[in-house]
Amino acid sequence: MLNDVPTRQIVFRCAFAMLAMSSCLKPATAQVAFDVASIRPSSAEVKFEHDGNTEVSHGTLRMHDVTISTCIRYAYGVAPAQIVGAPKIISEVHYDITAKADGDTSPAQMKLRMRTLLADRFKLAFHHEKKELKVYALTVAKSGSKLHPAIAPDGTPSHQNSDIGFTARSMSMSDFGDYLSGVINFPITDHTALPGRYDFSVDFTPYVDTHQSNDDTVRPDPVAVTNAALKGDLGLELTFRKEPVDVLVIDHVEPPSEN
Repeated sequence: MLNDVPTRQIVFRCAFAMLAMSSCLKPATAQVAFDVASIRPSSAEVKFEHDGNTEVSHGTLRMHDVTISTCIRYAYGVAPAQIVGAPKIISEVHYDITAKADGDTSPAQMKLRMRTLLADRFKLAFHHEKKELKVYALTVAKSGSKLHPAIAPDGTPSHQNSDIGFTARSMSMSDFGDYLSGVINFPITDHTALPGRYDFSVDFTPYVDTHQSNDDTVRPDPVAVTNAALKGDLGLELTFRKEPVDVLVIDHVEPPSEN
């Protein structure tokens, strides 16, 4: 009988359990998908950017001349070396993507939405494994940091590559580590303990051996050149070690479904 207290408690507990279960069974993607997304072949190359260009503003994500690999790295925060077993399609085919969410959306939510887009439109499936990789730490050099605070500390982090280097605006050291990981291909973590955001630029020209670069059989070591430039221009440096790192092993991916 429901007038019986223990019986009533059992009924209430069952009801609460069913409500909790129904909440857990709701599709996770329902709350993190873009409202609309357009994926088209790239209309033009973004000069000096091997990863194209990505901009987020007021709930809209615009990606120009990007690959599936670029999208995976944006969504999951991994370096190129952490994506393994992938077919050539993820790095050889370039797209322009415009995706919109309802209202302003946090950077973390935009990345979750990209995960949903990758699964829905590219049929991306992968599993996690551990693999020993080089891992770089971004630190302040013994000479000390040469960075200056950003003019617009609340601005959107951005960078602009050129044929001799790059310029960064409103960039935190964590943002900078993410950017550098795409340049040198391996994971980079921020160990500078430098707070806030910075404006800075790097010119690689003084750090490239021009005699060596004229020899087509010998290519400059990108990590060595990058590290020399970081020390000379910014007062930062990269140190590395090998350790087990989480990698994404691609099980399946295909060209995007139609818009």
